[in-house]
Amino acid sequence: MEPELPLADELAAVFARLSGLLLTAETVQSLLKLITATAREVFPSALGSAVTAAGGQGAPVTWAATGEEVERADRLQYELRAGPCLTAWQESSVIDVGDLHDDDRWPEWAASAARLGLRSVLSAPMVTGCRSLGAVKVYADRPHAFDERDRTLLTMFASQAAVLVANVRSAEAAARLSTELRSALRARDIVSMAKGVVMGRDHVSEEMAFLVLADEASRARKPLRENAEAMLRATVRPRR
Repeated sequence: MEPELPLADELAAVFARLSGLLLTAETVQSLLKLITATAREVFPSALGSAVTAAGGQGAPVTWAATGEEVERADRLQYELRAGPCLTAWQESSVIDVGDLHDDDRWPEWAASAARLGLRSVLSAPMVTGCRSLGAVKVYADRPHAFDERDRTLLTMFASQAAVLVANVRSAEAAARLSTELRSALRARDIVSMAKGVVMGRDHVSEEMAFLVLADEASRARKPLRENAEAMLRATVRPRR
């Protein structure tokens, strides 16, 4: 028998409205905080919930969390580079830790997390396409707090969170591409203008002018664009 998912229709409607929007990192983080807050309410046994994904430098960070114990448990995983949410992320699989006192997969992390008052944790990967972007997890202060229904429900939460994280990743990639394209076009225009200066000055072809610029840049130990900019600045004289 399929587990009952009372929030499935509601969540599906919310994310259907969000699909297609180009979300900012700030908006996505706010929405992920809403997801973790909702998860905290949906899982009766949960002490707290959090979302882990790559930060600006690619290292794992907690994008949203519902409490200090959750954030501290997450930080321990990042410091030790081991733990259930990192494993869920890396292996793209749901990780269920029934009792931290008995689990020996991450002994150092488990012992530290137990000292925070935690006893069990359920982590689901945020998967989009063939990529795992992070993990959503819920912590509890009693052993064996989560069942098969919880696994299914958390997987649904993680799937929707993956859509948001993938969205902001796409926005960041588009912004980087736009910046790089503008920079490349500006470099091309600067070099073209500098070639024109050399052609007029030395009465040479476009190909020879480029070779002259490249040779001057090499001798000056400067990038071609930087050398071309210096030439243009020296050529343009201020009006008196």
